Amino acid sequence: MAAPDEIIHQSLRLRIMAALYAARDIEPLEFSRLKALLNATDGNLGSHLATLETAGYITIEKGFAGKKPRTRLLLTARGASAFRDHTNYLRAIIEAAEPDGAAP
Repeated sequence: MAAPDEIIHQSLRLRIMAALYAARDIEPLEFSRLKALLNATDGNLGSHLATLETAGYITIEKGFAGKKPRTRLLLTARGASAFRDHTNYLRAIIEAAEPDGAAP
């Protein structure tokens, strides 16, 4: 069985990656939207985003919408691949625990 991705495995980072993966083909997620989705604080979310950015899993774009600061988050190709690998790892655990012949 494959190993978990320890960067993604942490609960809040897993939820961040899931949200960004879901939005990957739509548009970047706004920091404020992600914060609301995950019920996270600015500081906690920012810290985990920095970890994911350092790993090359996300890109953080900072800019302005008029005079208002704007932070947008995008999943990188490397991040999408890492997320798929991690979810495959989790699926393998679930499937290994299911009785033979049981439908999911």
